[in-house]
Amino acid sequence: MIVDAGGCVSGARFLASDNCDERPSGSVIDLLVIHNISLPPGEFGGDGIERLFLNTLDYGAHPYYQALCGLRVSAHFLVRRDGEILQFVSCSKRAWHAGLSVWRGREGCNDFSIGIELEGVDDLPYAQAQYAMLERLTRALRAVYPIVDIAGHCDIAPGRKTDPGSSFDWERFRASIAR
Repeated sequence: MIVDAGGCVSGARFLASDNCDERPSGSVIDLLVIHNISLPPGEFGGDGIERLFLNTLDYGAHPYYQALCGLRVSAHFLVRRDGEILQFVSCSKRAWHAGLSVWRGREGCNDFSIGIELEGVDDLPYAQAQYAMLERLTRALRAVYPIVDIAGHCDIAPGRKTDPGSSFDWERFRASIAR
């Protein structure tokens, strides 16, 4: 797995989201943010996440979707339960994944981070295939960008966000990328 000069990852299925913009001049990508998402909540394998990130979600298709009406969000990547990886935004651009956020005193984490969504929920274990792909992706990104920190959405937006949740095995993940 490699990251090309345009910020796209080999092996990822690319679906271009409009929910991004240019990073501020001089931005250094040094933070990786781990999220989780499932649409509808607790259901896996559908196309709701893709449709949300591509602004094509049918808000009448599920009662929960009404709360998402007008929301414009994306992440750079989504890792599905089976390990499939989708890329929505080039790493060179600012994806709208973090919202109001602060990391080590710096506000606006979207400016200097890459966002990775794991298909999941806070309290259900993630799949082995997801950890394997997350490790591969992290290694590829670190080979190109000076990523020094990896945090959960809950760490950059405490009190507002809880993902990737208690079911994410940080010890396992950190050990896998330390080798």
